[in-house]
Amino acid sequence: MYDPVHFLAPAGVDDPQRPSGGNRYDVELMRELGELGWQVNLTPVAGAWPRPSDTDRHELSRLLETLPEGSTVLWDGLVACGVPDIVRAAARRLRQVVIVHLPLADETGLDPQVARDLDQAERDALHFANAAVATSRWTAAQLTGHHGLAGVRVHVAPPGVHLAPVAPGTPSGGRHLLSVASVTPRKGHATLLAALGALPRDLPWQLKIAGAQPDAAYAAHLHSLIAGAGLADRVSILGPLAGAELDAAYAWADILLHSPEKEPWGMVITEALARGLPVYASDVGGIPEAVGHAYFPGESVHERPGRLLPAGNSAAWSEALNEWMCELGLRDRLRTLAEQRQRTLPTWRSAALEVAMALGGFPSTPWRTELEAAPLAAS
Repeated sequence: MYDPVHFLAPAGVDDPQRPSGGNRYDVELMRELGELGWQVNLTPVAGAWPRPSDTDRHELSRLLETLPEGSTVLWDGLVACGVPDIVRAAARRLRQVVIVHLPLADETGLDPQVARDLDQAERDALHFANAAVATSRWTAAQLTGHHGLAGVRVHVAPPGVHLAPVAPGTPSGGRHLLSVASVTPRKGHATLLAALGALPRDLPWQLKIAGAQPDAAYAAHLHSLIAGAGLADRVSILGPLAGAELDAAYAWADILLHSPEKEPWGMVITEALARGLPVYASDVGGIPEAVGHAYFPGESVHERPGRLLPAGNSAAWSEALNEWMCELGLRDRLRTLAEQRQRTLPTWRSAALEVAMALGGFPSTPWRTELEAAPLAAS
């Protein structure tokens, strides 16, 4: 049995009604670390992270002061990276590891000065911590290149997947489109709607959008875009889905569409690929890593199990979706590639093992700073 780990994460991290990639990562990591023999004590901390009130900061400092000297603290970066002074004060007594899901300044819609302040706060907090965990090589490269962290202190632990039955889809294989992402500006739903609205009207398709709606005004804006484009009979905004409801949505789908402006990884991408669904996604951040490559049976050149498209370019998305819906051969090929990609998807055990190295004070497993590494040739 290892020494206990105190995991500080935003309140609601384990609330199924508040699904997000970061929350899912934290919950799965705790479960897997537990199976490896670690005692992980979750402490949800209330606050307006990463920009907490004075009361939030006081309560967090008080909490850290109650921990025995020499304790190990695993931080969700949404909390730690906004309070570098608190991380610095705790560094005298505690061992601290910070998980960075998304660099704070990369959130869409921030005032430029706020973004600069958050960027500096994150840099300071990570330098005061003993180690950082990045959820993709792309994020790790930001932490070393932009924030100046030593590579051996940055552990790369991509999100894992649970393999699932292959999604049956529809007989035509192209009509059911699925988006799984929080309804926020950064996730790029407006680009997707513009692309679909530009398609020929005789193409049959349906889009389901599943995801939390933290910004009611933005959700209302999307509804107005749908109505204005005359797509109310084709587009459904479902709200957050989890468990059997989310499984049913994936089973209904023929393809996953993921169009964010920025994204450090994109857990929905690997969850779709785990079900044999092709993925069309924005070519940003860690998404190319998540999409990965596969080999078509009998061939030796690796290919994408989907398409990478320019973020925010609705014309490019529309062209690609038109090709998807009109070319049966393309759909069949991408479907086969997606099923092959299942075999090389990351696991939660591998993520937990790398985080365990960080918790134990070991240097990181060597990782490549290139945004992608070509896969090994098929044997």
